[in-house]
Amino acid sequence: MISYEFPLNERVRTLLRLEDLYGKLDFFTGASEPREHHAAIVTLFEVLEIAGRADLKSELMQELERQRQHLESLRSNPAISAPALEGVLGEIDRASANLFAASGKTGQEIRENEWLMAIRQRSGIPGGVCEFDLPSYHYWLHQDPALRRADIERWSSPFAPLKEGTRIVLKLLRESGKTTPAVATQGVYQQMMGGRVAQMLRVRVGPSFPCVPEVSANKYALNIRFTHAQGAERGRTFDGTVDFDVTYCNL
Repeated sequence: MISYEFPLNERVRTLLRLEDLYGKLDFFTGASEPREHHAAIVTLFEVLEIAGRADLKSELMQELERQRQHLESLRSNPAISAPALEGVLGEIDRASANLFAASGKTGQEIRENEWLMAIRQRSGIPGGVCEFDLPSYHYWLHQDPALRRADIERWSSPFAPLKEGTRIVLKLLRESGKTTPAVATQGVYQQMMGGRVAQMLRVRVGPSFPCVPEVSANKYALNIRFTHAQGAERGRTFDGTVDFDVTYCNL
């Protein structure tokens, strides 16, 4: 099954984008080739752009506190595994403490690094990081891979508290939903919300269906339109029946 996740508010949209960037950053940092480490640097600049939002850290801390209070209320529930509950609460407490300890604007160390900012500025220009534009960066890319990796990990370290907080919130959000099977007739599915609240929608479709979902939702109704994924009809509504799974996720 191919899983598609659709955020239904701006906060979840930001967290999903951060999660995607953190995954790419980890992948390229763990590699060894100069071009892969260049991709890691460019991805780091993208993380910096999103993580620099003044309210992001406070929003994460507030959400973690809400989840901690909710989970604390489940301690007396016999259906809840006590060790598992304690493990999640411990993760939340550590993530909250690390976010609280991260003083100042996230990524300020990078913004104050003139060398990195020069690379960031040139990266926005097509072909702007050639060796004749940034010879010192060209020199760095020819250093030992372990040295480059250590540098990237050091530059990335200020974002670790946000990364962990994002991971926990999205994990709890994904685990909050109940999956149900659904059918789109002639490529269209509509469901009245009926008071149901969701912050994220997950749609899972078998790879045998040559189509992709497009979602629009409000507090009254959910609409999913499946469109052709390839060929001359790409973007047009799929005219067949699509069996899929849908999950409403809400914290």
